[in-house]
Amino acid sequence: MNNLLQFIIKHIHWFVFLIYMVVSCILLFRSNPYQQSVYLSSANSVASTVFEGYSAVTSYFGLKSANEEMQQQNTALLLEVAQLKKQLRNYQLQIPDTTGILAKSEQEYSFVVANVISNSVSQPANFITIDRGSLDGIMPEMGVVGHDGVVGIVNVVGKHTARIISLINPYTRLSCKVKKNDKFGTLIWNGEDYRYATLIELPRDGKYAKGDSVVTSGYSSLFPEGIMVGIIEGEDKAMSSNFMAMKVKLSTNFSQLKNVSAIHNKMKVELKALESKDNNPNGAKPKEEKK
Repeated sequence: MNNLLQFIIKHIHWFVFLIYMVVSCILLFRSNPYQQSVYLSSANSVASTVFEGYSAVTSYFGLKSANEEMQQQNTALLLEVAQLKKQLRNYQLQIPDTTGILAKSEQEYSFVVANVISNSVSQPANFITIDRGSLDGIMPEMGVVGHDGVVGIVNVVGKHTARIISLINPYTRLSCKVKKNDKFGTLIWNGEDYRYATLIELPRDGKYAKGDSVVTSGYSSLFPEGIMVGIIEGEDKAMSSNFMAMKVKLSTNFSQLKNVSAIHNKMKVELKALESKDNNPNGAKPKEEKK
């Protein structure tokens, strides 16, 4: 307190000056219409500048929630389109819905939106880390999509975070098809340019052209059919007399990933059970070897 009083006494002349100046300004602007209009114009200009800056700052901090909401809407529409295509195909085949598959299809997929907190595009094997984990419903082997298409597959899950094997990882194998003719193959990354991958094992009897869309085939439980993967850029190296490969420009820009959605197939357990029976058609347990 003594220090404050000493400071005020030491600089008393400045405080007196400021008081006189404020009082003078008040009297000037109240008594003179011209000066009052100048003051109001200047004050409005300063206030508008301050509010513009404040609006820009608050808008920037609101981008995160806006991006998450947009990602939720995009993923919901993406899955809805996939389900509608599935239903349309079943109707076109004129298969009666005796099993209730069409009635259940709307609830077949769910998703969890997450933010990307770590990402790589220049490593021999690229991974992505997101800020959602097991407590948020993330599980291993969930397909992951972004605004523009397929991103990767969840492989390691913690309570609050998870790691994704990126599509630009040489260990990733994705079943895809050319949209216009339903010819399918396997998408792989050769470890060079993060913008491109190669669609291998394509039948040679199909017709392919630059610009053809490449989408998920739906032959796995990871992704619904018809999710965008990329477009054909041209023919790659030949594989054999019966199969060929195409260079694909990926639709996802992996250098600018911000928000993604992990897709959960609610029929995955049932599909896995059916697939396991393929390896053991009789349903019998393998006999243990005697020691």
